[in-house]
Amino acid sequence: MSTQPPSRTSFYLDKRHGKVMGVCSGIANYTGLDVTLVRIMMASAMFMSGFSILPLYFIAGWIADDQPRELQHDTKEDRRFWQGVRASPAQSARDIRSRMREIDRRIGDIEMYVTTQNRSLAREIEDLR
Repeated sequence: MSTQPPSRTSFYLDKRHGKVMGVCSGIANYTGLDVTLVRIMMASAMFMSGFSILPLYFIAGWIADDQPRELQHDTKEDRRFWQGVRASPAQSARDIRSRMREIDRRIGDIEMYVTTQNRSLAREIEDLR
């Protein structure tokens, strides 16, 4: 019996970055929103509902799984990247493609410089001998 690997697109509690049970931080990770914004929305929802949403918060904290160790982000850059992927996967794919094209262009420039005959560089090397 094999266990499934954890999914980056599932909802998990983020107790490492959470304040109370890690529910708001988990929601922020899941939706790609800023955790402060999620906390403000949760506080607003509690006051507007007369605290009737509070039991749902604790039920979510009790039922949801903790974030697996493999999915914990050590740097803010990693965390921001995966939040962006969840918020807009198509935009993230376009950004990655754009970065790869730029890297490919730069490698091509280096390759062109190295493989073309550079007479002044060859002369300088000969003068050093």
